[in-house]
Amino acid sequence: MSDSVIKYAALPLPLACQPARARIMCAIENCGEQITRSRQAERLIVLPEYVLTGYPEGESTAEWQAKACIREDGPEYEALGKLAQQHGIYLSGNTYEVDANFPELYFQTSFIISDSGNVILRYRRLISMTAPTPHDVLDSYLDIYGSDSLFPVVDTELGRLACVASEEILYPEITRAHALRGAEVICHSNSEIEIKESTPGYNARQVRAYENMVFIVSASSAVTRAESHSEVVDYSGSISTLAGHHETRGGDAEIDISALRRARVKTSMTNTLARLRLGVFRHAYDTDPVYPKNTLISALGVKTPSQNHYLDTQQSVIDSLIERGII
Repeated sequence: MSDSVIKYAALPLPLACQPARARIMCAIENCGEQITRSRQAERLIVLPEYVLTGYPEGESTAEWQAKACIREDGPEYEALGKLAQQHGIYLSGNTYEVDANFPELYFQTSFIISDSGNVILRYRRLISMTAPTPHDVLDSYLDIYGSDSLFPVVDTELGRLACVASEEILYPEITRAHALRGAEVICHSNSEIEIKESTPGYNARQVRAYENMVFIVSASSAVTRAESHSEVVDYSGSISTLAGHHETRGGDAEIDISALRRARVKTSMTNTLARLRLGVFRHAYDTDPVYPKNTLISALGVKTPSQNHYLDTQQSVIDSLIERGII
């Protein structure tokens, strides 16, 4: 652990959700304009979910691949890298990617680009209702990418950064897994559209920040309907800044990594990481899984999901939970 002071400003930038492929480069250009207009001295900027393409609305896998998915080495990442380099920032966002190792699928991916313009972290969403995830092809995915690929954390001059995608903030294991790998700042590209303090996402971000002793920089779509909910939550669970609706500068907040590191090594009731007793829960997690892995792997290899695959799988999970007396 470095003794040097690490303190900087982060900005969750509310931006409008864009339609698909024809507008991707225009969306990136708009990101650049908004960063130029909004940025002061921030070193980390987080973009909302769906900012490049919008979201699938019933398209088949092949249709969405053609319409909205980008390649890891595509011009879109190059353009985003130039923005990060031009402004001297770390830039995080979320998009849909095709993967040469899984041509039958696409993955929703959160990324972090350093101020050198290079993609330094790529996190593939693990829990989704409508899109393929690494969990759907888990054994093959681990064979290719290894277990470190599931919860990646990158050590940078801004601290140890990680990503959580959208509604995954509601699942405590996702953020906890990143924290147990050393994450100090969670970049959260989101699309929560109601600016109400009673939403599950609003509450979950504060709880995830407190229970894992992390900062959460959460940016939400600005004009999916009319409002956004972008904020920075510190490691005590307090909201440091809250952005309003529509595309706006919103509000930045200080990320004091040095203070967080001091808190993490102090003996106290609030040092939640040091008080974890994970062995107690091992049996609960070692029982039959709730949602099965490898649902998109057959005897013939990886298969493209049907339109009803996710609903049918969820129904079978519900039936299993009833049979096992869990619900």
